[in-house]
Amino acid sequence: MAVRRHRARPAGAGLLLGLALGITAAAHAQGPPGVPASEVRGGRDLFEVACSSCHGLTAAGTEDGPSLVGVGAASADFYLSTGRMPLDDPRAQPSRKPPAYSEVQVRQLVAYVASLGPGPSVPASPASAQAPTGTGARLYAARCASCHGPAGAGGAHGPDRYAPALYEATPLQVAQAVRIGPGTMPALGPDELSDSELAAVVRHVAYLQAPAMGGAVGLGRAPAVPAAVLAAVAAVGLVVLARRAGTVRG
Repeated sequence: MAVRRHRARPAGAGLLLGLALGITAAAHAQGPPGVPASEVRGGRDLFEVACSSCHGLTAAGTEDGPSLVGVGAASADFYLSTGRMPLDDPRAQPSRKPPAYSEVQVRQLVAYVASLGPGPSVPASPASAQAPTGTGARLYAARCASCHGPAGAGGAHGPDRYAPALYEATPLQVAQAVRIGPGTMPALGPDELSDSELAAVVRHVAYLQAPAMGGAVGLGRAPAVPAAVLAAVAAVGLVVLARRAGTVRG
């Protein structure tokens, strides 16, 4: 039986690798401006335990998860705060569920991911309490309604993909999704959608989340049915009833 010979690793290779990882960790521990280094270290420790199996020990990605270098704080905060991460099946579309981590842990993980490289920061939460505007409705119709529906009820977007309903999204999460483009959703930066336009879209989504939605009758959490469709169905029903009444009289 042939004996397989293994090439001996140079004596200093392990030392150099450890030194390189140590330098990288030290650089990441500094974190973005204004973020305590302790937050970044806590996030790194949690990441290595809970996230590295898919995203890699240095967050450079694996076949089961993308690289997180440069995705920014907004992406990490969106996926963690909506419970879309961690993901049991790397091939499945992430869906909203209760967050797996506490607010402190989410903040630490976000700080660590933000330290990996420049990326979109968490935007200021737009004020959704203001009245919706025609601008928000127009922008939503042009940019969002084709996937999320005119009433924000969501819908299928392929054999194994869907656009989620917007009923549970907070104003901040709506703003983050627009900026980072989760999944197949296109990311819209400030050059394509200004901050004021984004705030108008956020207010319109909050309007759609209200019990009474203008121009449509909401059926609980089911997709909304446009009033014009209901009127047409009612008219057909009246015609059928009228014909039946005429038949009975005849």
